[in-house]
Amino acid sequence: MPHPQAPAETPPRVAVIGGGPAGLMAAEILSQAGVAVDVFERMPTPGRKLLMAGRGGLNITHAEPAPAFLDRYSAGRDALAPLIERFDATAIRNWAAGLGIDTFVGSSGKVFPVGMKAAPLLRAWLQRLRGANVQLYTRHRWTGWDDNGQLLFDTPSGTIAHRADATILALGGGSWARLGSDGQWTGALTHRGIDIAPLAPSNCGFELDWSAHFRERFAGAPLKTVSLRFTDAAGQTHERHGECLVTAAGLQGPLIYALSAPLRDTLANGPVNITLDLLPDRSETQLCTALAAPRGRRSLSNHLQRSAGLKGVKAGLLREVLSADQLDDPARIAATLKALPLRVLRTRPIDEAISTAGGVRFAGLDDTLMLIRHPGIFCAGEMLDWDAPTGGYLLTACLATGRAAGAGVQHWLETKGFVTRS
Repeated sequence: MPHPQAPAETPPRVAVIGGGPAGLMAAEILSQAGVAVDVFERMPTPGRKLLMAGRGGLNITHAEPAPAFLDRYSAGRDALAPLIERFDATAIRNWAAGLGIDTFVGSSGKVFPVGMKAAPLLRAWLQRLRGANVQLYTRHRWTGWDDNGQLLFDTPSGTIAHRADATILALGGGSWARLGSDGQWTGALTHRGIDIAPLAPSNCGFELDWSAHFRERFAGAPLKTVSLRFTDAAGQTHERHGECLVTAAGLQGPLIYALSAPLRDTLANGPVNITLDLLPDRSETQLCTALAAPRGRRSLSNHLQRSAGLKGVKAGLLREVLSADQLDDPARIAATLKALPLRVLRTRPIDEAISTAGGVRFAGLDDTLMLIRHPGIFCAGEMLDWDAPTGGYLLTACLATGRAAGAGVQHWLETKGFVTRS
């Protein structure tokens, strides 16, 4: 693969480091302005995490009203709101349509491409970028800067230095290292005095101490139609309804991901007690009455299934927390089915998480996403300090911040006297 040549005076030349959605969007905005763009990607191909996210259906954004949408970003809301308002769900759907990818709104409000897959969108996007003379350099791992401020890359041919008139860092978070996001960029930025909130897993699984019998029998079993409830360190109660998956290590899945941020933060003070309502559609009184009916010769398992519809993993959970004597008490069983106590010990490793929280703090960036102490260097995407649940919010923020960083670079170049095409 050829190495990038030294940049020319005009047009200005910008390096975008990271070939994920944020980096590609920044490159698109700049190329439209007549800026020469070099995109550097450490993996053999760009957009690998995007492709992985689309294996089960690419959720590109969400159609819910803007106030509720923005609230999903919790502590990052104020910083992200103006960026997302300039590139919201409607704009993203129009952008995808411009690539020839039609979208639809699912029953939950999630927005998907027709066909559900990420590959056609990424393929059309890369084709458009190549047509705009965006140069893509793969297998280029960024390692920092040399003493002259040039960008350094490890490549199959050795270390190279590259000069750029401006740089956009879109290096991702710290999860799924095999797809390109390993968080190692934090060292180079910290060395330069850039303030970074520690990376932490988000939309992740959690570990519980299952018994060997339960683990061997039910690992991989879906846990459907349940409610999870816990109280955080500030005394705020969090409760969500949905489904999740029992794993050998604990729990994961949509219900768990939706509560992963407050649950992760509460774990900073030690293990967290949670409760599961295994039968949210039935009251404790109804269950107690049904369970108190004579069971005759039926086994306990058959009685639980006949009277409460309880079987499989839910029955296994009941036996996991109640002793044999307690299982003879209908009132105790009913109360436990409505608030089954479990103890969450820790998050699963960050590399298993769907996304990460933490990153470059917004306090060190101006409103164009340029580092205040390092003019000409911009940041975008998941490497910024924000957090969001799954459901289209992650990709929306990556695209919106990539667009904002690209526009910010264009504005900065113009203020420095570089020639760009508006």
